Amino acid sequence: MPVSCTVVVPTIGRPSLGVLLDVLATAEGPRPAGLVVVDDRPDGPPLDVDRPGLPPVRVVRTGGGGPARARNLGWRTARTEWVAFLDDDVVPDADWYARLDADLAGLPADVAGSQGRVRVPLPEDRRPTDWERGTAGLATSSWITADLAYRRAALAAVGGFDERFPRAFREDSDLALRVMDTGARLVRGERWITHPVRPVDRWVSVRVQAGNADDVLMRRLHGPDWRERADAALGRRPQHLAVTAAALAAVGLAAARRPRAVTAAALAWAAGTAEFAWARVAPGPRDRAEVTTMALTSAAIPPLATWHWLRGVVRHRRVAPWRGLPDLVLFDRDGTLVHDFPYNGDPAWVRPVDGAREALDALRARGVRVGVVSNQSGVARGIITREQVDACMARLEELLGPFETVQVCPHGPDDGCICRKPAPGMVKAACAELGVEPARTVVIGDIGADVEAAAAAGASGIMVPTPVTRRQEVAAAPRRAATLTAAVDDVLAGEW
Repeated sequence: MPVSCTVVVPTIGRPSLGVLLDVLATAEGPRPAGLVVVDDRPDGPPLDVDRPGLPPVRVVRTGGGGPARARNLGWRTARTEWVAFLDDDVVPDADWYARLDADLAGLPADVAGSQGRVRVPLPEDRRPTDWERGTAGLATSSWITADLAYRRAALAAVGGFDERFPRAFREDSDLALRVMDTGARLVRGERWITHPVRPVDRWVSVRVQAGNADDVLMRRLHGPDWRERADAALGRRPQHLAVTAAALAAVGLAAARRPRAVTAAALAWAAGTAEFAWARVAPGPRDRAEVTTMALTSAAIPPLATWHWLRGVVRHRRVAPWRGLPDLVLFDRDGTLVHDFPYNGDPAWVRPVDGAREALDALRARGVRVGVVSNQSGVARGIITREQVDACMARLEELLGPFETVQVCPHGPDDGCICRKPAPGMVKAACAELGVEPARTVVIGDIGADVEAAAAAGASGIMVPTPVTRRQEVAAAPRRAATLTAAVDDVLAGEW
């Protein structure tokens, strides 16, 4: 039986996506349960993903949130044991499906991820350029998500990719370190992809210096030994700092009218820049275009690398561990999602509070599952019937749905059940139904019983008080929000 797996492909709409989909449509081996294509463009026409032979395809959109957010939406959309990430510019081998299935089948429970193998084709008729050599480094890199499968539970346990990494750089290494910090292992499989060198303009090496700020974030999160643990080379930052210091010294000494010192500093800058340029030119094709590009960019890179590093030092001087979004948000019904009409059994009186639909849709758009946990003691009191409760819940889903779980307690306060809030039964049942850990769950409600049920289940609680909420309950709530919209905004900001 094939391994339960979903393939996730984030994309910004590059033409290479079509090549990837063509290969996946004809590749040999058992098809995964689904293919999630995450459109990370801010806008644009629908993607062309129709290919006979593909597994069931679902396209979701981030609105341009960046690679970390795109991958997070992809795995949150998946419902399988494994999630296999592929970049949109790679070409899997013809037997990729079969080898993926073989790589994942029977892995011990302590293995959280399996990395594929990467080949980068370089020109055969000349030496590679600086950019081509840099891309070739992907073939020996560790834990890159060009082809990396994770257990979905492992991703959920650490909150997925850290969205504070704004570009496709270091976010995969950060995830791997956090997963391994839980005691899990990552292994290498036997499946292969080809990663072509995409065409770029001559200034690409200047733009990628922004990644120096991300290196600062890595150090803040993982300590000074993060490079060794992530198998990431230091690069030339010390030399860049020295060359930049020489340039600044020359400018300062010129202002101070010290010509001999200016000459010495300028020579130091020139020597450092020339050494850097030659180190990049020597192994390459040495044609006029490459030499010119290396000369220009080698002068620009040291100060830019230093600037981005300093920017990262300032921006990331205080950082907390990444928590990510919860996997599930459970809402109380009456007084939270809809206006409270006591013991309501009439669907016509199910009236959402302001912003309820927008708040729920904002969670769904980020891949967070939503559900309802509602005390309905009117059934036990004989005021309403269970059929009326179900009719009102159906109307709720019609107005605000869909909900992935709906839990109702029909018991009264003296029945001694384990489901009636503040007991944790409904919260635990919802988590069990969806396979979600209570620790990755948030409960939003309007009274103390809601947040107490969350705490008893091991979940987080947020109270949205109404005018009838008791003051002592409001004071005792661990986290409060003025409105339902504000509560959901806090959740989406990671404040839960």
